[in-house]
Amino acid sequence: MTLLSVVQMNSQDDIEANFILIESLIQQSKADGAELIVFPENFVCFAGGKQRETATQFEALQQRLEKLAHQYQIWIVAGTLPCPFRPDGSVITDGRVRTVSLCISPERTEARYDKIHLFDVQVGDAVGGYQESRFFEPGTDVVVAKTPFGNIGLMVCYDLRFPELALTLRNQDAHILTAPSAFTYTTGQIHWQLLLQARAMDSQCYVLGAAQQGWHGTKRQTWGHAGASNSRGQILDIIQSEGASLITLPFDRAEQETVRTSMPLMQHRKIVNF
Repeated sequence: MTLLSVVQMNSQDDIEANFILIESLIQQSKADGAELIVFPENFVCFAGGKQRETATQFEALQQRLEKLAHQYQIWIVAGTLPCPFRPDGSVITDGRVRTVSLCISPERTEARYDKIHLFDVQVGDAVGGYQESRFFEPGTDVVVAKTPFGNIGLMVCYDLRFPELALTLRNQDAHILTAPSAFTYTTGQIHWQLLLQARAMDSQCYVLGAAQQGWHGTKRQTWGHAGASNSRGQILDIIQSEGASLITLPFDRAEQETVRTSMPLMQHRKIVNF
């Protein structure tokens, strides 16, 4: 059995202040005995309109996170960072960046996932409309990271709404799905917990939903409620308080295998064309 930590933060635009909190949360996770800690979307810097500026620091930020993973001997799913180049190293030339989630072991960065589904929607909040595609280039590749305690299928925020991605990750032998997020307050209160449970039920994976919570500047408010669902689609734990905190929960591969064997959804699944 492995212990896994899921983080809630209220990140702002001060990178150094955010890193102080990041290290404190890692220390807390290690004290709980966890082998993995999952941070939310925009955890290093939450600053609308500054994605390209932050992206120029991508490699330096990655190195700082690798150093923390090595120092504390813990695996890190590094929420998301804006990155000015694609996985093949080619630079994005139209001013946009990629939203990147890194899986970092105590030795190195093991995997990089570029967010596929971009949040181009109308929401009845202070912001009103969101159009991530103006600022971000979508990724194209599904990514599963191999770890000593199970394979991690990497997702980000809006990806949770698309069961096809979760099922593809399961087909690629994922045991855990990570979902660093910054759900709006409006959409989060309706759908967040439901999506954590639905994607776990669909895929029979653990789903770890790290989350931003509270106000980021004067307009953007996120829902929070970082939580985790087990392979049956049951909520194991969810944060109800405001501000930065974490939960640590057990992941049992043997119990997961029992769930999958007793209800073999992947073998029963059929593609129906109407």
